[in-house]
Amino acid sequence: MNWETFYLICFVVGIILSLLSALGGHHLHLPGHLHMHGPMHIHGHVHMHGHDGHAASAVNFSTITAFLAWFGAAGYLVTKYSAIRAVLTLGIAAVFGLAGAAIVFWFLIKVLFKSERALDPADFEMIGVLGRMTSAAGSGMTGEIVFSRNGSRCYLPARPEEGHPIAKGVEVVVTRYESGIAYVRAWDEVAQLK
Repeated sequence: MNWETFYLICFVVGIILSLLSALGGHHLHLPGHLHMHGPMHIHGHVHMHGHDGHAASAVNFSTITAFLAWFGAAGYLVTKYSAIRAVLTLGIAAVFGLAGAAIVFWFLIKVLFKSERALDPADFEMIGVLGRMTSAAGSGMTGEIVFSRNGSRCYLPARPEEGHPIAKGVEVVVTRYESGIAYVRAWDEVAQLK
């Protein structure tokens, strides 16, 4: 195998694995301590911190595949279209590969991980959530509530806590949450109890 073929293989493998990673988010374990998981889960030894303080490994599946693709492309082009020696071509290809990996890592940190934050169990607590009925509910009839959580509109099936019908549009508060169903009371009733 000559250098031109070697670089071409690196480029093709890097592109194919990058596409597989982007489309399927596959899971890969390599020997040693490096574990690679699709484009969003990255673990390794070299850690850098993103904008929000979360650690992200600079050596991950996305950066390795970017390195392979850029390394292979640069090496192939330099080998095919210039008379530069193999060792110098290898160095040039490595610089381009590192540049490609750095660009992908920068994108991961600045764009994809920018809005990442640690999960807080309080964000998933349903008791006390204030919402509005989007469809009526009564004894034996399940309705639906809409409420806001972390800037998103969320919907849940809902039943009245005490079986009294609750009309569409009424503001309600969740008093109990079981098996994916919110048990609610009208906000006016709860406010009067206080």
